Amino acid sequence: MTALDVRHLHKRYGRHIAVDDVSFTVEEGEIFGIIGPNGAGKTTTVESIAGLRTPDSGMISVLGLDPVEDRAEVRERLGVQLQESSLPDAIKVAEALKLYGSFYRNPADRDELMELLGLTEKRGTRYKALSGGQKQRLSIALALVGNPQMAILDELTTGLDPQARRDTWSLIEQVRATGVTILLVTHFMDEAERLCDRIAVVDGGRVAAVDTPSGLIARSNAVQQVRFRVRRPLERSVLTALPDVAGVEISGDRWLVTGSGHLLSSVAGALARAQVVAEDLRVDRRNLDDAFVAFTGRAPESDLSAERRDG
Repeated sequence: MTALDVRHLHKRYGRHIAVDDVSFTVEEGEIFGIIGPNGAGKTTTVESIAGLRTPDSGMISVLGLDPVEDRAEVRERLGVQLQESSLPDAIKVAEALKLYGSFYRNPADRDELMELLGLTEKRGTRYKALSGGQKQRLSIALALVGNPQMAILDELTTGLDPQARRDTWSLIEQVRATGVTILLVTHFMDEAERLCDRIAVVDGGRVAAVDTPSGLIARSNAVQQVRFRVRRPLERSVLTALPDVAGVEISGDRWLVTGSGHLLSSVAGALARAQVVAEDLRVDRRNLDDAFVAFTGRAPESDLSAERRDG
């Protein structure tokens, strides 16, 4: 069943069009990712889904509800963790969960939630004393305290060290295992590739592509590289004649072949026909970074400390 249906969403701020005809669906039980450059319209889109902004036009259905007309019911069934959210320094973990739980008709069991997210030992710790990873765990807990059917997690691992990021990924997978549908907004391509069942690439307020991570990579036709060494002479034309090969560089006995499509199998077949054995054969695997560049024309932002615009 469809948990989220967004159709032809438009939102303008003065002369600036933040979201321009965005459409996608999210199925129940999915981890659905949204990636795109800063200013692409990601945050405006998720805030519209959460009912925090009113679109100029278009349709949004969250679990069969309109986030504007059915705002109260959507908030009961949709958990939200927005980027750069924070709590008062003095509030304790258990106090925060009790406070947020009081906003809902049927809140989750706080003890079970703290156990799930590894916060039991921190229940009496004040917010300011938590580490970055622990604050993010608490953010997830607060998004889940209302027993939502769906959760929006926006830039969840920004600012965390690599181990804390991976710990958070495991937590997200555990949350999905409980039956919660997750809409994940991220700048990190490794995060999206690891966690998401499907991904929407948003650029310039529009959806450039929607597919599985492997599907986006395959559709991007990104450049591949095959490296190897040879012990006997090999004519460059053996490889340059292949339709999947874009270039060949030779340095001594080391060869670098670039191209796309079925590059590896094409090169391997040509070498076999020429009766040449490739040594130290290595393929530089395409990844979601390559797909991101192909669909947006820009590399993913790696400096997330830069001042954010609408993302």
